[in-house]
Amino acid sequence: MWMLIFGLLPLVAVAYIAWHIWTLLPVAGIWKCAVIIVGVCCFLTLFLDLSRRLDGYPLPLARTLYETGTSSLIVMLYLVMLFLLLDIGRLIRLVPKSFLYHNGVTAIGILALICGIFLYGNWRYRNKVRVPLEVKTTKKLPKTYKVVMASDLHLGYHNPRKELARWVDMMNAEQPDFILLAGDVIDISVRPLIEERMAEEFHRLNAPVYACLGNHEFYTGEPEAQQFYKDAGIHLLRDAAAEIDSSIVIIGRDDRANRRRKPIGALASSVDKEKFIIALDHQPYHLEKVEKAGIDFQLSGHTHRGQVWPISWITDAIYECAWGSHRRGQTQYYVSSGLGIWGGKYRIGTQSEYVVATFTQGE
Repeated sequence: MWMLIFGLLPLVAVAYIAWHIWTLLPVAGIWKCAVIIVGVCCFLTLFLDLSRRLDGYPLPLARTLYETGTSSLIVMLYLVMLFLLLDIGRLIRLVPKSFLYHNGVTAIGILALICGIFLYGNWRYRNKVRVPLEVKTTKKLPKTYKVVMASDLHLGYHNPRKELARWVDMMNAEQPDFILLAGDVIDISVRPLIEERMAEEFHRLNAPVYACLGNHEFYTGEPEAQQFYKDAGIHLLRDAAAEIDSSIVIIGRDDRANRRRKPIGALASSVDKEKFIIALDHQPYHLEKVEKAGIDFQLSGHTHRGQVWPISWITDAIYECAWGSHRRGQTQYYVSSGLGIWGGKYRIGTQSEYVVATFTQGE
């Protein structure tokens, strides 16, 4: 039932926007049809993205189609909200009827507003936010550890090697002891990563990298994704643990897409509880189980905090913690909104970030 509802919503939205464009534009019918057809075609390219058919197109064309399809989905969301607001205003007699019928001034105003919103959203996405985080533990640590943490790079058609190179430079500038990646390094296809030889960029990192898988690695194809991690020199932890300096243990969980992944309690029971235990789990569900397992710190991602407002309100309602720092008993959490992004490169009311954490022994 829910699948049917969510499948119909975009079609209803397209029809609603098309009707408003038809009644609003003060031009001949043929030009109205042209505008509507172009908009519908842009939206339909989204299905090329989701069906993985982009792998059959030349890389520059595939990138253009990906950006067009995914961006149109967000543009459609904001147009629906704007037209709904205007329609409500008309019903309560705050907006005159002439404002929405054959009005070129209104049409230009709406176009300017939408362009302004999305130029801001793109600027917001490109300007990454450095988030400082201090994590104190009562467990014995031989020194203070500096750790760069990120999630949801979504490398692929829309985040190319040039962008990855910039992120690598940002991480190296922090001079971390190690780097943690909480899944979704790959977007929907490993093909652009291979063609651009993105694995070479990860070898420029001056610290060891530990990561877990995200749901998008399963969409990509688990074997192909795992091979890329290997080629990139990333220590991929799939329901496994790694030890650092005999004082820190990193547990990487397989993503929830693997229904047979091990429970966090079983993974934690196999490590020394006297050591500082970090868990990497892409999707931040069931935080109470992490606390019960005795994990000291967990890094997650996945939510993107909705990417754009008001979707951020939905993620805030769904998850116990959809973004930022959180605490349950002795367990500390950080849920990242992501360094990269899925789909259109827009952040409206949210941020693209990387975390620079210090792990210290406190009182």
